[in-house]
Amino acid sequence: MSATRLLVLGVVRWCGSAHGYLVRAELESWWAHEWANIKWGSIYHGLKQLTKEGLMTSSSPVGNIGRVDYALTPAGEAEFFRLLRATLREPEEHKPDLLAAALVLMPTLPRDEVIALLKERLAALEVNRAQVAGRAGELTEPAHMSELFGVWRSSADASVAWTQDLVERIEAGAHTFAGEAPHVFGQPGGAGFHSDGSPRPRPKPDISCG
Repeated sequence: MSATRLLVLGVVRWCGSAHGYLVRAELESWWAHEWANIKWGSIYHGLKQLTKEGLMTSSSPVGNIGRVDYALTPAGEAEFFRLLRATLREPEEHKPDLLAAALVLMPTLPRDEVIALLKERLAALEVNRAQVAGRAGELTEPAHMSELFGVWRSSADASVAWTQDLVERIEAGAHTFAGEAPHVFGQPGGAGFHSDGSPRPRPKPDISCG
């Protein structure tokens, strides 16, 4: 799975339709280049690839030669939710950028579903932590190699603790999720508004969606 793929699907879905420069501007406003390791050329490649796969449609607006607008197909909508749910549910230790993308887009799901997915993630993380602890004495030569298990154990503990904390905060009412406000972040057509219905600042007047 790819963070860029999930983010591009999410932005186009949020805007209803969007061209490549708009997708880039939105992701820049989220600082996605800092936490998702996005190469800007991959956005345009991703839009074309997703269209080739039948997950998006492309069209050129009347009077705007050279601009291509993209929109999700029903298959693209399904792929977006498949990627989002799988990322929230399944820990991938070496893909923190993918988890970051899923956290940004999790409000597109109902609160109860996000909690359930994160609890599945938590259960998998606890299994991994137990496995790490159970193997702690296996690598003893040379002696300093045992430090590997120390860092793995610390990482496993931190992942469990962070996920448990997030679940508890969402259960307590943190954040706004699908169905809880008129314009929840990430919902189709909501790009021009905050969740309370007030106008949202746009990256630039000539490239904003909505």
